[in-house]
Formats: sequence, structure tokens, C-alpha cells
Amino acid sequence: MKRKKWLKITIGIVIVLLIINFVASFYFYNLAIDRNQKDFLQGNQDLEVSAEAMEVFFDGDWRDWVSSQQFEEIEMTSYDGLNLKGYFLEAEEATNKTVILAHGYLGEGKDMGLYAQFYYENLGYNVLMPDARGHGQSEGDYIGFGWHDRLDYVDWVNLVVDKLGSDTEIVLHGVSMGAATVLMASGEELPDNVKAVVSDSAYTSVKDMFAYQMNRMYHLPTFPILPSTSLVTNLKAGYSLSEASALGQVKKAEVPILYVHGNADSFVPTRMTEQLYENTKSEAEIMTVDGAGHGESFVVDQERYENKLIEFLGKYMKE
Repeated sequence: MKRKKWLKITIGIVIVLLIINFVASFYFYNLAIDRNQKDFLQGNQDLEVSAEAMEVFFDGDWRDWVSSQQFEEIEMTSYDGLNLKGYFLEAEEATNKTVILAHGYLGEGKDMGLYAQFYYENLGYNVLMPDARGHGQSEGDYIGFGWHDRLDYVDWVNLVVDKLGSDTEIVLHGVSMGAATVLMASGEELPDNVKAVVSDSAYTSVKDMFAYQMNRMYHLPTFPILPSTSLVTNLKAGYSLSEASALGQVKKAEVPILYVHGNADSFVPTRMTEQLYENTKSEAEIMTVDGAGHGESFVVDQERYENKLIEFLGKYMKE
């Protein structure tokens, strides 16, 4: 009798734990991946920015620059039927060089105006700033963290080539989730028009990022919640957290990649970019910026950042 009693207790505990895990998995999916209002990052110390960066990001002249430009709104249908929107700005002087920018988590295309202004005014490039699926004016009821977005960016590249001609030279430049997006795209069969990729503050994989944040923000072990959250993500959004890997993609990359990361980044640790750099198949360079938090490198050391971009792109973009 005692044996049966303990068996029932054990089964009951297992069922309760399974229910808790099931609820937690849907909670984390809704928290991070489902397209909805996100409040969980407010007050996150890892995302606190310096006063200098705050002033530039929120009140910088680049915002006035963006609002004063006559962007052409471009629409594209994704491989899975979503209507995606991008914002194109033709250079003042005719050029065959274009940058396609990729924004971060919860952002939108025009948030990359800080970088767009540099490419447009200093380098004379055409600029395209898409809204990622699940963001801005683009359709989508989930956030892809770069994985499905990588195929969208291949399509954006082909759209630019069709629009501007076969001699078009393209740079993909992303920050945070956008950096992971362009790295994931680098492992696909890109046309030769893509000459370079710039990755600023990327994570190695969505699984690694979730594991890091679950421990840091919630002090939770990855097992069994992370595998079950991945299963829920696969069922609802069509991808698993482990397959969404920038690390796996750069091991196949043929296009040169410049990695940038702030040494003070505690939201996406610098070691992730170092690991990406060490495992990149193509030609690659890395620059770390002292004192820069997540996505702050351009602001903290703008002159060095710009000089590195000019030097790197000068090697691969034709005169």
C-alpha cells in the first residue's frame, strides 16, 4: 500500500511539474516572441544607456534628418505571404552602392536612421531600411529573431538588384537582432552583389540568447523550460530556438564580415561576437569598443567606428 501511495504521489508531482513547464513555455513565448506589447525590458539594467548615448539615440540630429527625407515606400511579399514594408532613399549622386540596414528587437526600419545618415551623407550610398516581419508596418504575428527574416533579406537583396541593376553593390548592416539577421542571411546563397556584411552586437543563436537571459533576468535553469519553449515556438511560429543560429550560418558564409561589439555589453555578452568571429568561414574582422553597452558602439566611439567602416568597405566595394 505504501508503495502505491508513493507512486501516486510521484505521478502527481510529475504531472504538476509538467503543467508548470507547459504554462511557463507559453508564458515565455508570449513574453518574447508573440507580437504584442512588450514591457518586460523596461527597467532592465543591462539595457541602461549612458547619458551620451541616450541623447543621441532619442534626441540626435539624425531624427530630424530622417523626418526630412522623401523615402520611397517599397512593399514586398515574403516567401510565406506576408506583406513587408521598406523605406528606400536614392543617393543624391548616382551610385551603384546600396546599404540595406537591419534594426533591432521591437524597433522599425527608420530607427536605423543614425547609420543611414552616415552611409548617405558620408559615403554617398543608396539606403534601404526595411521593417522586419512582426515589426513596424510589416505584417507578421511573431518575432523571428532573424531566422525567417534572413530569407526576407535575401529577397530584399534581390529586389534591390532588380530595381537598380545587375552592377549594384550591396552592404548588409545590422544592429542587435538586425546583426543576427544579416549574419543568418550570410549563410544563404546570396547573389554576388552582396559585397560585405556588418554585424553590430549580434548573438550566436536564439537558444543561447534565451538561455543567457533566462538565467540573468529570471534566475531559471534552461532545462526543461527552454526545450519546451522551443517546441511551442516551432508549433506557433515555425522555427525552433536551436535552429535559429547565426553561428551555424557564418560557418557557411562566403561574404566578408565585420564584427563590432561593445566591451561593456551585458545584454548580449561580447563573447558571443568573439565566438562568431572565430567560427566565420569567410574573411572577417572584429572591433570591440571599450565602455560601450548594447548597441552603443557607434555613439561611444563614432570616429573609430566610421573609420573602421570606411577601411573595411574600401577593401570590398569597387571604386
